Amino acid sequence: MPKFDISGHRMWWFLLSTVVIVAGIICMVVRGFNFGIDFTGGTIIDLKFAQPVTIQEVRTSLAPYGLDGSTIQLSGAASDVTASEDVMIRTVDLEEEQRKAVMASLKTDVGDYTVLREEKVGATIGGELIENAVLALVISWALIILYVAYRFEWKFGVAAVLALVHDILVVLGVFALTQRQVDSSFIAALLTIVGYSINDTIVIFDRIRENLKLHFRRGGDVDVLVNTSIYQTLTRSLYTVFTVLFTTLALYFFGGETTKDFAFALLVGFGSGCYSSIFIASPLWVTFRGWAEKKHAGKAIASK
Repeated sequence: MPKFDISGHRMWWFLLSTVVIVAGIICMVVRGFNFGIDFTGGTIIDLKFAQPVTIQEVRTSLAPYGLDGSTIQLSGAASDVTASEDVMIRTVDLEEEQRKAVMASLKTDVGDYTVLREEKVGATIGGELIENAVLALVISWALIILYVAYRFEWKFGVAAVLALVHDILVVLGVFALTQRQVDSSFIAALLTIVGYSINDTIVIFDRIRENLKLHFRRGGDVDVLVNTSIYQTLTRSLYTVFTVLFTTLALYFFGGETTKDFAFALLVGFGSGCYSSIFIASPLWVTFRGWAEKKHAGKAIASK
């Protein structure tokens, strides 16, 4: 048996996750989320500068007003990947005085321009779409349970989905705590995290299934079985998560302001997914298996 008993200490992992998730839920209730303009609406400013400008020049001019996270797009026939005369800025809803100050700063810092369009817009992600996204997530979890139950057994499926719920709650809690912006890219990050986490969990479950028949023919203990299976796949799991984290760190530091929140969500989610695959999903299966065996034993005694 491996020196460190991961499965045998499962109550400690459950306690740690419970503390983190409860703290995150408290942050969600008390602090709420910092919703981006996709959820709250905002202001669109379409400008045509006298000379080609870069996104970084515009972003630097907006920074003193806390608007450096705004969506800035180069457009028009003369646009290319580096500079353009036509610039569209999508930012939070601006008051009249703040809007005038921003426009004046752009003229001073970046250059003279002509206003092509300036209007307030509503949220692109409405309540109905959010409900549909949650519904789709719940349906996907149900399908995961059905598929894993077919390929393995229902206890594996429930454990896998609970590990996914764990990861999503951790990411939501961290974003509520840090007040990082929640927008459409955040939803994309959550779906990416779900796909990554379930893949890592299934690898461990598949090794447990392979070892299950042989192990119990020898009268082995279920904790030994799970620990052995985890350690047999541990190197692969760590190599995978480190490779993904290195790539995501590069995106976070070098991808620009508009990708930082997306990359941050991935960093938290991938880290949580690696943890939950090893310390939550398989120990949950052990717990469910123990409950089932106790229930079966109780029925057997009652029938005598």
